[in-house]
Amino acid sequence: MHVLPLYAAIFGLFYIFLSFRTINLRRKSRRSLGDGGDAALNRAIRVHGNFAEYVPLALVLLFLLESQAYSRVLVHVFASLLLAGRLIHAYGVSQLKEKLIFRMVGMILTFTSIGLTSLVLLYTVYEGTAV
Repeated sequence: MHVLPLYAAIFGLFYIFLSFRTINLRRKSRRSLGDGGDAALNRAIRVHGNFAEYVPLALVLLFLLESQAYSRVLVHVFASLLLAGRLIHAYGVSQLKEKLIFRMVGMILTFTSIGLTSLVLLYTVYEGTAV
């Protein structure tokens, strides 16, 4: 059984949540483009954008990892790191009084997931064990 479809579905729902939150703030501030100086809207736009910048690449890497028949536990660990990182980052950046520690921890977990997945894939290619 594959693990990644579970995480992809969770990330898909999270993306929709972030999208609707941004849309609602746009509607409230009557801004179709940009943020018009609205700090809450600016933060929502950046959380949404940051998610869109990192998650697709991470999911592709995780898919490649899973397709190489690595243990489900390893895929769960790397995907969980990514999920925790994105949730923590979104929380930290969404606060009008930003809590930098949440932003930093969120990015560290995100980079750890992407970095470790990339290194394992490189090892697989180097060792010639890629399926």
